[in-house]
Amino acid sequence: MSLPTRQPASAWFSFLAHALFILAAWTLFIKYLFPIGYALFYGEPWTRYIYWDLWPLAHVWLGWALLVRPRYTRALAVGMSVIEILIICTLFGRFLADPEWSIWRTNWFVNKVFVLTCFVLVLATTVPIQKNLKERPL
Repeated sequence: MSLPTRQPASAWFSFLAHALFILAAWTLFIKYLFPIGYALFYGEPWTRYIYWDLWPLAHVWLGWALLVRPRYTRALAVGMSVIEILIICTLFGRFLADPEWSIWRTNWFVNKVFVLTCFVLVLATTVPIQKNLKERPL
């Protein structure tokens, strides 16, 4: 008895998965490693400039799901994309009403532009469209 084989991820899904991995690594650097290094260099508390969240883990999870494609991949991709897009658009609205272009907020803003772009692409790729439902690989 053999296990069912899964088709390998398409090049586009592989691209999106690796974009999510790169975003997670980039986010870890600019939201955690850089602020910790900066704070320690200037003798300040190491947590002073960190904006805590677990989104990098969620991005790695979605990237992994796009490559391995467990049953819940479409629901995860659509749900996470909608939530990310809503959160980022809300945060952009607040930020752009009274922008602060410090190095910390500029890093945050640039990161969110790339995250928003990635999740718009993930949503456009995975949202079910009735007439194409059978054609989509997820």
